[in-house]
Amino acid sequence: MTQAPLPHVLVVDDDAAIRQLVDEYLGRNDFRVSAAVDGAGFAAALRSQVLDLVLLDLRLPGEDGMQLLRELRTESQIPVIILTGRTEEADRVMGLELGADDYLTKPFSPRELLARIRTVLRRTHAGKEVHGAPVCRAYRLPGWELNLRTRRLIGADGASVSLSNGEFNLLAALLATANRVVTRDQLIELSRRYDNEVYDRAIDVQILRLRRKIEPDPAEPRIIVTERGVGYRVAVPVEAVY
Repeated sequence: MTQAPLPHVLVVDDDAAIRQLVDEYLGRNDFRVSAAVDGAGFAAALRSQVLDLVLLDLRLPGEDGMQLLRELRTESQIPVIILTGRTEEADRVMGLELGADDYLTKPFSPRELLARIRTVLRRTHAGKEVHGAPVCRAYRLPGWELNLRTRRLIGADGASVSLSNGEFNLLAALLATANRVVTRDQLIELSRRYDNEVYDRAIDVQILRLRRKIEPDPAEPRIIVTERGVGYRVAVPVEAVY
């Protein structure tokens, strides 16, 4: 049985002492830790890595931490714990209103940090299970990775491919049922695991659009194949990243 990867935390803070504390303490408690010191590093990590949680300092030099949080929330529901100073109540309130899951005031104890991270991750995973979705961070297939947290499709070259909401929902549903034939009605129902919106019933149109984006030759599909009279099937190996 394949061992599940360690939960991955990104700490975004220009303070080297904070980054070291987080790395060492969480590392001793079965977490993987990455670090960024500014908005550019933050964005790069989001594009290239599968993350479970972000620790975000709202007072980065020359950066608007609120804007970074706002931009993140337009495209991802990755849990975020914001880091603020003890006197910065307005920052804490605004951060929570923008979608942060919790906050920590500096200086903080490593034990409290660990407890808050575990609580946020339990809450996040429980919410997914209630709605029937597997607690899965990403799907990998030859040449591609679909990150369920950031809703990004990443190619082997690291470039991001833009997906509409409907395309993302459909691709996620297909990858969750890899090598099983699924009907159009089943795809409609499965796609609701990833979004509560009513799914567009024009499945065939969405499939064509996806093929243009992920198939080497859309006219001769090898990834998403048609099972005539039945539905569709993903015909390549798919790895679920938990």
